[in-house]
Amino acid sequence: MSLTSLLVPTYVQMLGTLSRWLDKAQAQLPAADAEALLSARLAPDMFPLSTQIRFACVQAREAMCRLQGEAFPASLEALLNEGRNAGDQPGSLQDAKARIAETVALLEALKPGALDMPADAPVAHSLPNGIILDLTAEQYARDWTLGQFYFHVMTAYAILRAQGVELGKADYVAHLFPHIRPGTLPVG
Repeated sequence: MSLTSLLVPTYVQMLGTLSRWLDKAQAQLPAADAEALLSARLAPDMFPLSTQIRFACVQAREAMCRLQGEAFPASLEALLNEGRNAGDQPGSLQDAKARIAETVALLEALKPGALDMPADAPVAHSLPNGIILDLTAEQYARDWTLGQFYFHVMTAYAILRAQGVELGKADYVAHLFPHIRPGTLPVG
């Protein structure tokens, strides 16, 4: 399996899922309550929903750059800072959905095989605290970017559920519905 065929569909379908969760929140709650969700946290020392959404987008965008050997564009740094400051400036649900849509558009614009550097190619990943992880491209994709991406997506899910948004497993795996074998769906 290539890194492109692993990462791009994963990011696209789960970012689309995240956007649909925000749609459900807007449909289920009064407008002011739905917007207030962006400041909700699972714990006082965790980032709010607005940051979780932006950081999920950051993970996908960082992977696009790293696995193409490109420097981070200014727009990625702006998104990172937007996420870091989202506790004070959460933005709106429309802002959050726009960040998701922008990220999906960037992913969908990638050429086939765009992220397919050799699996053993070195990837140096610098963390904000100064730690540098020396990984292979395969380790970066498997052990860092997918894990971090899902952490932020699932934290967003948990925040929404904790705030009373009616989401369930079907909302998480909706991208699999087209693959249900006819006649195997339970009735009743």
